[in-house]
Amino acid sequence: MVRVKYTDSDIALMARMMRAEAEGEGKLGMLMVGNVIVNRAVADCLDFVDVRTIPDVIYQVQGGNYSFEAVQKGNVFYNRARSVEKRLAKQNLDYWREHPSKYSLWYFNPYGPCPPTWYDQPFAGQYKQHCYYEPQANTCESVYR
Repeated sequence: MVRVKYTDSDIALMARMMRAEAEGEGKLGMLMVGNVIVNRAVADCLDFVDVRTIPDVIYQVQGGNYSFEAVQKGNVFYNRARSVEKRLAKQNLDYWREHPSKYSLWYFNPYGPCPPTWYDQPFAGQYKQHCYYEPQANTCESVYR
C-alpha cells in the first residue's frame, strides 16, 4: 500500500533531496532521509499539520527558513536525480520504513555526538553522521500508524 500519494515529479524532487542531504551515506542513508520526508507528509501533528505533499514537505518554511538545509543552500538543485535515487524515493513512498528513521520527523548532522533530544523530541538513533528524532507518541500518534 502506498504511504503517500505521489507523481513522477514528486519522485524526482524527493530523489534530488535525498541525494543532496545524504549521498555520502550511501543508499541506506538516502532511504533514511527519504523516510523522514514521507513521515512529515503523513504526520498530522506539531509543525506538519498542513503539510501533505512531497513539495509541501521539501519547500516548508519554519522560523523564516526552509526546513531542509539543501533547499536553504540551493544544493538540492545542483544535480538531477539519477535512476538509483528515483528507485529509492519510490521505495520510501510505497513502503520502506526502518529504524532509526522509521517514525522520525527530524534528522541532522551535529558533527559530534547526537544530543538526547532535538526540539524536545527524543533521540531515536543514528545512522552514520545523521541523528534521527521521533516525536513522543502522545504528541503525534499519526506518524506511528
